[in-house]
Amino acid sequence: MLKAKITKLTVSDVRFPTSLEQHGSDAMHKDPDYSVAYVVLDTDTHLKGFGLTFTVGRGTEIVVCAVKALSTLVIGKTLEEIVSDFRGFYRLLSNDGQMRWIGPEKGVIQLATAAILNAIWDMWAHAEGKPLWKLLVDMDPRQLIRCIDFTYITDALTEQEALDILEKANKGKQQREDQMLKEGYPAYTTSCAWLGYSDEQLTQLCSAALAEGWTRFKVKVGADLQDDIRRCRLIRNMIGPENTLMIDANQRWDVTEAISWVSKLAEFCPLWIEEPTSPDDILGHAAISKALGPLGIGVATGEQCHNRVMFKQFLQASALQFVQIDSCRVGSVNENLAIILMAAKFKVPVCPHAGGVGLCELVQHLILFDYISVSASLDNRMCEYVDHLHEHFKSPTVIRNARYIPPKDPGFSCEMLESSVQKHQFPHGEVWRCIQGPKHSPIM
Repeated sequence: MLKAKITKLTVSDVRFPTSLEQHGSDAMHKDPDYSVAYVVLDTDTHLKGFGLTFTVGRGTEIVVCAVKALSTLVIGKTLEEIVSDFRGFYRLLSNDGQMRWIGPEKGVIQLATAAILNAIWDMWAHAEGKPLWKLLVDMDPRQLIRCIDFTYITDALTEQEALDILEKANKGKQQREDQMLKEGYPAYTTSCAWLGYSDEQLTQLCSAALAEGWTRFKVKVGADLQDDIRRCRLIRNMIGPENTLMIDANQRWDVTEAISWVSKLAEFCPLWIEEPTSPDDILGHAAISKALGPLGIGVATGEQCHNRVMFKQFLQASALQFVQIDSCRVGSVNENLAIILMAAKFKVPVCPHAGGVGLCELVQHLILFDYISVSASLDNRMCEYVDHLHEHFKSPTVIRNARYIPPKDPGFSCEMLESSVQKHQFPHGEVWRCIQGPKHSPIM
């Protein structure tokens, strides 16, 4: 199967009108339409690869254009050529001598790179007949290291240090895998408290989540302080002092404003404040971390962190207490492996971002790998869960007792139902033909 040659790359703009009911709404993204640039790789055999990158509506067509621009670097290669030198292939995509100018390794070009690489990893896992997490867990540590580009991060993590982390974690590895298959990985829910939801919705959804066994809840904040106080009090009173509360401002504040605002929410004992300021402001996050530490509130960020280099600096500056990897924002599994290993060296827990469409399906594989093969710890660790749009995937996420149950189907869980892709293609799919207005018009 590794001899299969990639003969075609198809990319689709697939969008879901989640803004109509305020799903996904936060202080900065008030009307998101959860969307993906969806990639399908065909080969000269029956083997296929499916990948995606997540967006929130307008602009998805720009990512689609970037994927098409990169496709010439993929078509004609065999899977064996790619995975035998995966580090080299990652560099090929991310460091093309001309296209890197519109990155490098960030923004739209990195989202497009992630979509393609996600499809390659999906194809490799299908070829091996394993879910991606199992492919990673079973991989020889030296082979896994060869998938990672260590450029620009050796001052924080060398190849030898990464290898040492993986080899140290071999002890107890099988027991942890058995534990995950039996119990699943701890999750938290964001679905109860989107910013656009009414208090009645919050109450109803929180009550239902408690009844289903959820003990960790995240609340969107940042638009209005008094509104945040009221909503946090409502949620905290419902979940009680024994359960965990997190808050997320989605980059709304300046540094001093963040410290002041969150200090006024400290009475609700949040475990973390997520994305309190610009996702690029490493020193700002460090200042916020230092100020809020005495209040017992950590800083979490990473879902819009461009690449491994930024994560390196966040860790070096003690600017975050929770690393939030994203399966599509950085350069796919390859770059997330580097970030997971750096987080292990700096002893900072990884708690992935997994909202949107498809992100839960993908990131569950990474967090299972982290626990089984790297961190060997569940202390202060959990993975986000949002209960939207899973029905559009061939192998949807399975949650039981507020835990991710490890997927068993081969692949990276990226494959969408063809009927869903056709119905939601923008702008001519059936769903979008019925929706009019400037918010739902393509950028020309």
